[in-house]
Amino acid sequence: MFAAFAQYPTFLVFLAVLLALIFTVVLMPPFIKLLRRGQIGQQVRDDGPQTHLVKQGTPTMGGVVLLVAVTVTALLVGVPVPETYLLLGAIVLTGALGLVDDVSKVAHERSLGLTPKAKLVGQFLIAGAFVLVAVNCLDVAPTVQIPFVYTFDLGVLTTVVPIGEGVRIPWLYLAFCLVLLVGLCNAVNLTDGLDGLAGGTVMIVMIVMAAIAFRSNAIEPAIIAAALAGACIGFLWFNSFPADIFMGDTGSLALGMALGCLAVVTKTEFVVIIIGGLFVAEALSVMIQVFYYKRTRKRIFLMAPLHHHFEKKGWSETKVVVRFWIVSGMLAAAGFVLYFAESLMATA
Repeated sequence: MFAAFAQYPTFLVFLAVLLALIFTVVLMPPFIKLLRRGQIGQQVRDDGPQTHLVKQGTPTMGGVVLLVAVTVTALLVGVPVPETYLLLGAIVLTGALGLVDDVSKVAHERSLGLTPKAKLVGQFLIAGAFVLVAVNCLDVAPTVQIPFVYTFDLGVLTTVVPIGEGVRIPWLYLAFCLVLLVGLCNAVNLTDGLDGLAGGTVMIVMIVMAAIAFRSNAIEPAIIAAALAGACIGFLWFNSFPADIFMGDTGSLALGMALGCLAVVTKTEFVVIIIGGLFVAEALSVMIQVFYYKRTRKRIFLMAPLHHHFEKKGWSETKVVVRFWIVSGMLAAAGFVLYFAESLMATA
C-alpha cells in the first residue's frame, strides 16, 4: 500500500509507529466491551500483594489487539520479504500459545493456565523453528558478537540433514538462541505484573531495536519493531493505572519472543541482553529467590519478581512502574550506544 514510499525508509518506520498506535486505540475499546460483556477477566494470585485483589475481573487478553495491530501495520507499511513473514509467524504463534493459556485461566477461573511444561515445550518448538529457518533461509550467521571483545563462531558443530539442498543445524548456536528466545519470552511475561510496566518497558526497548535494525539496513524488521513500539504506546492508554485491560500471556509472551527474534535477525544476540536488561533482572530475581529459598528456606527479596519486592517496601505501583521505565530506558540506551560505537568502528 505504501510501496511508493519505499525510497523513504525513515518515513515508513515512523509511519509504522503511528499506524500501529491508531489501530490499537481504535480496536481496543470495542474489544474491552466484548470482554466485559462475556465476563472474561484476569484471575489474580492469592499470594500476591493485597492491593492487587481489586484487579480481579479486569478484562485480559489485550495482546490480541496488539498482535492484530502489529501484523496489519507490518503488511501495509512494508514490502513483505521472508524476514517479515518469519518474524510475524514466530510472534503470532507465540501469541496464540499465550492465548490458549489465557483462555485456560479464564475457563478454570484460576491464575494458572497451561502447565509450565506445556508452555515451555511450545516456546522451544517455535524458537527452534525460527532459528533453523533464519539460518537456512535468511543466511543468518551462527555467530554471537560481544562488541569490542570477540565474535564467537557457534557454527563449529553443524550437522547437515540431507533434505532438499541440505538443512544446516548449528547445534551450539541453536542451543544459545533457544535459551535466549525462551528466556526473553518468559522474562517479559514475568515483568507483566503491574499496570503499564510491560507495555512501557517493551515500548522503550522496541524503539531501540527499530533504530538498530534501521542502522543495519534491515528495513522490514525495523518496521515490525516500530509497529510493536506503536502498539505498546496505544495499549498504554488503556493499561495505565488503574488498568482497563491487561495484555495477558497473549501479549507478554509474544512481545518477549519478538524481542529475541529481532535480536537474531539483526545479529544483536548479546547486546539485547543489555537492551532488555530490566527483563533479565526480573527473571533473575525469580530464579535467585527460588534457588535460595530451596536451599535455606529464607528469602532474599520480599517477593519476586523484582517489581513486587519494591511494592512490599512501600513504593506505590505507579512509582515502581515509572522508575522501572527509567531504568529500562537507561539500559536500552547503553545497549544502543555499545552497538552503535562498535558498528561505527567496524566501518571506519
